[in-house]
Amino acid sequence: MTTQAAPAPTPEPTMMNGVNVTDLVNTVQAVGDDPALGKFQFRAAKTWLDGGHNRSTIQQFYGCRAEDTTRTAPFVMDADEPPVLLGRDAGANPVEYILHALAACMTTSMVYHAAARGIEIEAVDSSMAGELDLQDFLGLRDDVRKGYRKICVDMRVKTGAAASELRELLKFSPVYEMMSSAVPMEVSVETY
Repeated sequence: MTTQAAPAPTPEPTMMNGVNVTDLVNTVQAVGDDPALGKFQFRAAKTWLDGGHNRSTIQQFYGCRAEDTTRTAPFVMDADEPPVLLGRDAGANPVEYILHALAACMTTSMVYHAAARGIEIEAVDSSMAGELDLQDFLGLRDDVRKGYRKICVDMRVKTGAAASELRELLKFSPVYEMMSSAVPMEVSVETY
Protein backbone atom coordinates (compact mmCIF):
# COMPACT_ATOMS: atom_id res chain seq x y z
CA MET A 1 0.00 0.00 0.00
CA THR A 2 1.41 3.35 -1.08
CA THR A 3 0.63 6.44 0.93
CA GLN A 4 0.59 9.81 -0.71
CA ALA A 5 2.10 12.79 1.02
CA ALA A 6 -0.33 15.49 1.97
CA PRO A 7 -0.05 18.57 -0.23
CA ALA A 8 2.11 21.31 1.20
CA PRO A 9 0.04 24.04 2.83
CA THR A 10 -0.35 27.18 0.75
CA PRO A 11 1.40 30.05 2.52
CA GLU A 12 -0.75 32.97 3.55
CA PRO A 13 -0.27 35.95 1.25
CA THR A 14 1.51 38.98 2.61
CA MET A 15 -0.95 41.86 2.80
CA MET A 16 -0.13 45.55 3.23
CA ASN A 17 -2.38 48.57 2.63
CA GLY A 18 -5.07 46.18 1.38
CA VAL A 19 -2.71 44.95 -1.36
CA ASN A 20 -1.73 41.31 -1.77
CA VAL A 21 2.03 41.92 -1.91
CA THR A 22 2.72 38.26 -2.69
CA ASP A 23 0.62 38.51 -5.87
CA LEU A 24 2.12 41.93 -6.65
CA VAL A 25 5.67 40.55 -6.49
CA ASN A 26 4.63 37.55 -8.61
CA THR A 27 3.03 39.88 -11.18
CA VAL A 28 6.15 42.04 -11.39
CA GLN A 29 8.26 38.91 -11.85
CA ALA A 30 5.93 37.50 -14.54
CA VAL A 31 5.91 40.74 -16.56
CA GLY A 32 9.68 41.03 -16.14
CA ASP A 33 10.08 37.51 -17.53
CA ASP A 34 7.52 38.04 -20.31
CA PRO A 35 6.99 41.74 -21.19
CA ALA A 36 4.04 40.91 -23.49
CA LEU A 37 2.01 40.20 -20.34
CA GLY A 38 2.23 43.89 -19.49
CA LYS A 39 0.52 45.12 -22.66
CA PHE A 40 -3.08 46.20 -22.01
CA GLN A 41 -5.81 47.88 -24.01
CA PHE A 42 -8.63 49.52 -22.07
CA ARG A 43 -11.84 50.53 -23.85
CA ALA A 44 -14.88 52.72 -23.40
CA ALA A 45 -18.02 53.07 -25.52
CA LYS A 46 -19.84 56.41 -25.57
CA THR A 47 -23.48 57.24 -26.42
CA TRP A 48 -24.72 60.79 -26.73
CA LEU A 49 -28.09 61.25 -25.00
CA ASP A 50 -29.07 64.93 -25.23
CA GLY A 51 -27.37 68.33 -25.00
CA GLY A 52 -24.20 67.83 -22.97
CA HIS A 53 -25.46 64.55 -21.47
CA ASN A 54 -23.71 61.39 -22.67
CA ARG A 55 -23.04 57.96 -21.23
CA SER A 56 -19.97 55.72 -21.24
CA THR A 57 -19.95 52.00 -20.68
CA ILE A 58 -16.73 50.28 -19.75
CA GLN A 59 -16.47 46.52 -19.57
CA GLN A 60 -14.05 44.63 -21.78
CA PHE A 61 -10.32 45.07 -21.88
CA TYR A 62 -7.34 43.17 -23.19
CA GLY A 63 -4.46 42.25 -20.90
CA CYS A 64 -2.02 39.45 -20.17
CA ARG A 65 -2.40 38.24 -23.77
CA ALA A 66 -6.14 37.67 -23.55
CA GLU A 67 -9.52 39.35 -23.51
CA ASP A 68 -10.72 39.73 -19.95
CA THR A 69 -13.93 37.87 -19.17
CA THR A 70 -14.25 38.58 -15.44
CA ARG A 71 -16.55 41.61 -15.71
CA THR A 72 -20.10 40.35 -15.99
CA ALA A 73 -21.65 43.83 -16.18
CA PRO A 74 -20.34 47.14 -17.48
CA PHE A 75 -19.45 50.18 -15.43
CA VAL A 76 -21.78 52.99 -16.51
CA MET A 77 -20.79 56.63 -16.16
CA ASP A 78 -22.84 59.63 -17.18
CA ALA A 79 -21.25 62.93 -18.11
CA ASP A 80 -22.97 66.30 -18.48
CA GLU A 81 -22.33 69.94 -17.80
CA PRO A 82 -23.57 72.09 -14.93
CA PRO A 83 -26.44 74.51 -15.70
CA VAL A 84 -24.04 77.47 -15.95
CA LEU A 85 -22.48 75.61 -18.91
CA LEU A 86 -25.93 74.83 -20.40
CA GLY A 87 -26.19 71.28 -19.07
CA ARG A 88 -28.59 69.54 -16.72
CA ASP A 89 -25.98 68.28 -14.23
CA ALA A 90 -26.76 64.61 -14.96
CA GLY A 91 -23.14 63.71 -14.20
CA ALA A 92 -19.70 65.14 -13.63
CA ASN A 93 -18.35 66.97 -16.66
CA PRO A 94 -15.45 65.52 -18.69
CA VAL A 95 -12.76 67.70 -17.10
CA GLU A 96 -14.02 66.68 -13.65
CA TYR A 97 -13.62 63.05 -14.70
CA ILE A 98 -10.00 63.88 -15.54
CA LEU A 99 -9.49 65.02 -11.94
CA HIS A 100 -11.16 61.84 -10.67
CA ALA A 101 -8.93 59.65 -12.88
CA LEU A 102 -5.82 61.55 -11.78
CA ALA A 103 -6.67 61.29 -8.07
CA ALA A 104 -7.56 57.60 -8.35
CA CYS A 105 -4.41 56.69 -10.28
CA MET A 106 -2.07 58.69 -8.05
CA THR A 107 -3.62 57.14 -4.92
CA THR A 108 -3.53 53.58 -6.28
CA SER A 109 0.04 53.95 -7.52
CA MET A 110 1.21 55.34 -4.18
CA VAL A 111 -0.55 52.62 -2.16
CA TYR A 112 0.66 49.74 -4.36
CA HIS A 113 4.26 50.89 -4.53
CA ALA A 114 4.30 51.71 -0.82
CA ALA A 115 3.08 48.17 -0.10
CA ALA A 116 5.82 46.71 -2.31
CA ARG A 117 8.39 48.71 -0.32
CA GLY A 118 6.93 47.75 3.05
CA ILE A 119 5.56 51.23 3.77
CA GLU A 120 2.34 51.10 5.76
CA ILE A 121 -0.33 53.66 4.86
CA GLU A 122 -3.33 54.18 7.10
CA ALA A 123 -5.20 56.81 5.07
CA VAL A 124 -4.92 58.90 1.91
CA ASP A 125 -7.05 61.95 1.20
CA SER A 126 -6.53 64.34 -1.68
CA SER A 127 -8.05 67.39 -3.26
CA MET A 128 -7.59 68.52 -6.84
CA ALA A 129 -8.21 71.82 -8.57
CA GLY A 130 -7.84 72.37 -12.29
CA GLU A 131 -7.73 75.84 -13.84
CA LEU A 132 -9.55 76.19 -17.14
CA ASP A 133 -10.42 79.13 -19.43
CA LEU A 134 -13.36 78.64 -21.82
CA GLN A 135 -12.38 81.40 -24.28
CA ASP A 136 -10.82 79.11 -26.93
CA PHE A 137 -13.50 76.42 -26.52
CA LEU A 138 -16.11 79.13 -27.15
CA GLY A 139 -14.24 80.34 -30.25
CA LEU A 140 -13.40 83.71 -28.74
CA ARG A 141 -9.59 83.40 -28.71
CA ASP A 142 -7.22 80.91 -30.25
CA ASP A 143 -4.28 81.84 -28.05
CA VAL A 144 -5.87 80.41 -24.88
CA ARG A 145 -5.41 76.74 -24.07
CA LYS A 146 -8.66 74.74 -24.28
CA GLY A 147 -7.73 72.29 -21.55
CA TYR A 148 -6.46 72.66 -18.04
CA ARG A 149 -3.80 75.34 -17.72
CA LYS A 150 -2.67 74.01 -14.35
CA ILE A 151 -3.70 71.32 -11.89
CA CYS A 152 -2.99 71.57 -8.17
CA VAL A 153 -2.94 68.34 -6.18
CA ASP A 154 -2.86 68.25 -2.40
CA MET A 155 -2.44 64.81 -0.85
CA ARG A 156 -2.56 64.00 2.86
CA VAL A 157 -1.21 60.61 3.81
CA LYS A 158 -1.32 59.06 7.28
CA THR A 159 1.91 57.09 7.47
CA GLY A 160 5.28 56.89 9.17
CA ALA A 161 7.09 57.43 5.85
CA ALA A 162 8.54 60.74 4.73
CA ALA A 163 6.49 62.89 2.34
CA SER A 164 9.45 62.98 -0.06
CA GLU A 165 9.48 59.18 -0.23
CA LEU A 166 5.75 59.09 -1.00
CA ARG A 167 6.07 61.83 -3.61
CA GLU A 168 8.68 59.68 -5.37
CA LEU A 169 6.11 56.87 -5.66
CA LEU A 170 3.80 59.11 -7.71
CA LYS A 171 6.13 58.80 -10.71
CA PHE A 172 4.65 55.32 -11.23
CA SER A 173 1.15 56.70 -11.91
CA PRO A 174 0.25 56.41 -15.62
CA VAL A 175 -2.38 59.17 -15.45
CA TYR A 176 -0.01 61.49 -13.58
CA GLU A 177 2.63 60.88 -16.26
CA MET A 178 0.13 61.57 -19.08
CA MET A 179 -1.21 64.71 -17.45
CA SER A 180 2.03 66.17 -16.11
CA SER A 181 3.74 65.88 -19.48
CA ALA A 182 0.91 67.92 -21.03
CA VAL A 183 -0.27 70.18 -18.18
CA PRO A 184 1.79 71.99 -15.54
CA MET A 185 1.06 70.39 -12.19
CA GLU A 186 1.76 71.39 -8.62
CA VAL A 187 1.71 68.46 -6.21
CA SER A 188 2.06 68.60 -2.45
CA VAL A 189 2.22 65.53 -0.25
CA GLU A 190 1.78 66.01 3.46
CA THR A 191 2.00 63.28 6.07
CA TYR A 192 0.30 63.16 9.44
